[in-house]
Amino acid sequence: MSGSTLPVSYQPDFLGQYYPNHTYYLSAGLREQLHTLGRSPSEQTPAGTFARDILNRLLIDLSWASSRLEDNTYSRLDTERLIEFGQAAEGKDVMETQMILNHKSAIEYLVRDTEHAGVTAETIVALHAFLSDGLLADPMSCGRLRNRAVDIGGSVYLPIAMPQRIEELFGIVISMAAEIADPFEQSFFLMVHLPYLQPFEDVNKRVSRLAANIPLIQHNLCPLSFIDVPQQAYVDAVLGVYELNRIELLRDVYIWAYERSCQQYVAVQQQLVPPDIVRLRYRNELAEVIRAIVRDGLATDAASILAGIPNSVSQEDKQKFIILIQNELKTLHAGNAIRFGLRPLEFSVWQEKRIKFID
Repeated sequence: MSGSTLPVSYQPDFLGQYYPNHTYYLSAGLREQLHTLGRSPSEQTPAGTFARDILNRLLIDLSWASSRLEDNTYSRLDTERLIEFGQAAEGKDVMETQMILNHKSAIEYLVRDTEHAGVTAETIVALHAFLSDGLLADPMSCGRLRNRAVDIGGSVYLPIAMPQRIEELFGIVISMAAEIADPFEQSFFLMVHLPYLQPFEDVNKRVSRLAANIPLIQHNLCPLSFIDVPQQAYVDAVLGVYELNRIELLRDVYIWAYERSCQQYVAVQQQLVPPDIVRLRYRNELAEVIRAIVRDGLATDAASILAGIPNSVSQEDKQKFIILIQNELKTLHAGNAIRFGLRPLEFSVWQEKRIKFID
């Protein structure tokens, strides 16, 4: 809560004084420390590989932790059941369930569509569309820059009200962010300036927390899940930006949160095997064949798989590809089937038919 009672308006100079790759909110030493912490086994692989490898864990952690910062009362176990099995927790408000599921959809979009989900205005607007789905009084405000004034509960900060100015500044924030070369500086810049501008009617902080992950996902760095971040520390840090244009407290929260996230994923990183070249080379073909097997109930013996292998798989790689398919099918379950574009229900139907066939 602010100590002042006088309204504080948006200060354009706060943004205007920042010059990408010349101004830094994170010092060189901090950036180096974060890079060392966040390095993953997938750093030489295509963008998004590491996040895809740990997607099931990330969906639960980030959906739960980000929602908790918005007073959502779902426990981590409730969140896991909802995301993996579609079981809504008893006694919870439907809006809380919707908030968790919205996070899941938004994270999947960032991780699965890395070619398009970059630091662009389209991606940020898309994140808002996912995160605000079913949660706004006016459904037309979902995935759209705001056209009316808003106030901030518990703060004297008054964001800009003029729609044309909001649109103009939103474009400037995104273009500046896109110029920033260092992924951590880019990530933190988005966490500072998206909530400060309040470009959307609501859900701005949620958008900024997921947007902060875009550069990390793109560079195969450990994602930022906000696990165990104290809500009051985060609120105070954001108020420091809103009312004083001070980033120090938010920077401390960001660094602490990132260290905590990396600790969470150390065990996951250690369990990851070195990337399989055939798997990387034929990632799309792998997904295509597994989708066909599950959706169409195709046989899984070597001869049947061979008949369905796309022409883009070279002759010398076909045997390895068949083994890869069979190994993936052995470890496929409702929680990880999403990697291949399959919904849990599709997997369940396939599994039931398979069990009946075996019986």
